[in-house]
Amino acid sequence: MFDTPSGRFRAVAVAEAVSWAGLLIGMFFKYAMGNAIGVHIFGSVHGVVFIAYVVLSLLARRALRWDNRTTVWALVASIPPFGSVVFERWATRTGRLAERAVAISA
Repeated sequence: MFDTPSGRFRAVAVAEAVSWAGLLIGMFFKYAMGNAIGVHIFGSVHGVVFIAYVVLSLLARRALRWDNRTTVWALVASIPPFGSVVFERWATRTGRLAERAVAISA
């Protein structure tokens, strides 16, 4: 799974959504019960995973030969909660996460 650009992108897209969920749960506990520890923990985790998602989106652009529109949608999908998973599903369904054969010239 982690040995291809699409596999790495898929894994980080799901991790980004999971970290969003953790952050939202942490925010609930902070504002509903006054305990901010979840925001401190998941805020840091989400920040790291968010940056990894953006970097892997830019690397996937090159490796998977995404056009500008696809790349912009990948980056925009990182902003709303769970948008990365929506983008990943769409990209898989439309073939944008399919590994393309690279012609080797001798």
